[in-house]
Amino acid sequence: MAELKRRGDVPVELTWDLSLIYKTEEDMYKDVDAVKALADRIEGTYKGHLDTPENINACLDLYQEMYEKMTLCWNYCDLAVSVDYYDEHNVDRNNRVGAVMTAIGSRLSFISSELMEQEESVIEAAIEGTTRNKGYLKDILREKPYHLNAETEKALSALSRTLNAPSDIYNMAKLADMQFPSFTVDGEEYPLGYSLFEDDYEYNPDAKVRRAAFNAFSDKIRQYANVTAAAYNTQVTSEKTLATLRGYDSVFDYLLFGQKVTREMYDRQIDLITTKLAPHMRRYAALLKRLHKLDKMTFADLKIAVDPEYDPRVTIEESKEYIKKGLAILGDDYVSMIEEAYRDRWVDFAKNQGKSTGGFCASPYGKGSFILMSWNDRMADVFTLAHELGHAGHFRNANREQSILDTDVSTYFVEAPSTCNELIMAHYLLKTSDDKRFRRWVLSSMIGHTYYHNFVTHLMEAAYQREVYKIIDEGGSVTADTLSRIFKETLQKFWGEDVEIVPGAELTWMRQPHYYMGLYSYTYSAGLTVATQVAKRIDEEGMTAVEDWKKVLKAGSTGTPIELAKMAGVDITTDKPLLDTIAYLGEIIDEIIRLSDELE
Repeated sequence: MAELKRRGDVPVELTWDLSLIYKTEEDMYKDVDAVKALADRIEGTYKGHLDTPENINACLDLYQEMYEKMTLCWNYCDLAVSVDYYDEHNVDRNNRVGAVMTAIGSRLSFISSELMEQEESVIEAAIEGTTRNKGYLKDILREKPYHLNAETEKALSALSRTLNAPSDIYNMAKLADMQFPSFTVDGEEYPLGYSLFEDDYEYNPDAKVRRAAFNAFSDKIRQYANVTAAAYNTQVTSEKTLATLRGYDSVFDYLLFGQKVTREMYDRQIDLITTKLAPHMRRYAALLKRLHKLDKMTFADLKIAVDPEYDPRVTIEESKEYIKKGLAILGDDYVSMIEEAYRDRWVDFAKNQGKSTGGFCASPYGKGSFILMSWNDRMADVFTLAHELGHAGHFRNANREQSILDTDVSTYFVEAPSTCNELIMAHYLLKTSDDKRFRRWVLSSMIGHTYYHNFVTHLMEAAYQREVYKIIDEGGSVTADTLSRIFKETLQKFWGEDVEIVPGAELTWMRQPHYYMGLYSYTYSAGLTVATQVAKRIDEEGMTAVEDWKKVLKAGSTGTPIELAKMAGVDITTDKPLLDTIAYLGEIIDEIIRLSDELE
């Protein structure tokens, strides 16, 4: 296995094309100047004058024009860093442009402060007089009880980059400072890196290589446990401080407020999955142990495939046909977007040193999308790309139909379109063949990738995270030892005696950037719960369900998660969708076991 290349040695066709945002760096800096000028105009014209519905909407219209340019500048700079943390020019540019945008945000914090001070009747009149600003103004009314005085809000806005420092420290330690040594198995040397481990070795069918890679990887990240814990403790204590300053009863209330969901909905995802799904996943783990003839089932073995020899190798070009056919039910416009994504290099497929791990999709307003992933020639990559294209399709529709202020979709719901794509792809593949081995492969891909990633990996993170915030809410703090203890206990509770939680498993708290995004980890299971019900509806009802789903994709953030789910025919005010989804997983695992018995 070759060592990862530096970014400059990667074939350009495997990289995304940021010139789709700006042709040149100079063009970007022209927009930085335009943002500055618009900020001056907004401040000079409207500061102290947001006391009439007319002025309010005129100010917000101008603010949206500025915010659109600001978003493009920020994405252009930040995305360049995400694929190469070793590039000092891009890192410096991102910091400098970010500082400018932070300063402008601080200056313009007067907008929300002055609006918060207005009588509700004035805001309501402004709402009646606009289409583009309705959502923002409704949120102003909702946030009013938790808003601080103008000077405090300005100071907090000015400190926003400092408050985000824990995330920057985490990424620098993880992506720039950690240099992994190679490891040896039976006399053969294997290179190691973050993405090599998470994208390759965790799935390696050779138990010796897989477990040795896990041990070597764990040994390295353990060396950074204290600094990572210090960064995370700073993050969560800052969130608690902000919650207290704003008058929230708890840090949970503060973090869930922006998601527009209740504590009951949050706890439900964690509690029901931890208790109801665990028995099904333990049976799945036992099947893996049996099929692979393992001496024991350990945490390092949980991501291996049911049938690794059958895992089809897929090139990037071949993936296009799979995804186009799989998602064709979503319509010609959706297929056209997929073709555009491949043709215009929306996707960064490359594997290189200094690149962010995992995957994400950024969709700057008025442009296409930019998808980060690492291609490993596996069908799992096809599902990952379909997932990220789900985000792209969501925001392509929302950005076309809504103002930029109405596209900030609640994180509780934002993973529904992406995970729904994965399920639509799987349902399509199941219809293409009657072969038992193929069917088992598709079903096990659903469990081993889509559901494991969202209902197990991220759910364990969420259960752990909840315990951390409970400590913080009570005025405590956390250290590396505390975090490792909590994560180990979380894993032991879920897997019981069926999976050995080997040394290194407890360090999983070090591996995700989601912890620096508030209560985000649990939303993967929330989104997939909605997605499962929507995909089943599409499978059963066809175009009626598709048309409902398209309306949701176009709605942006104009509805709460409950309202958006209702538009798609799903009632998430009860536990029924989640219990139905867990039962569905149990049925899939039952069928995988039955097919395995028949194929042996």
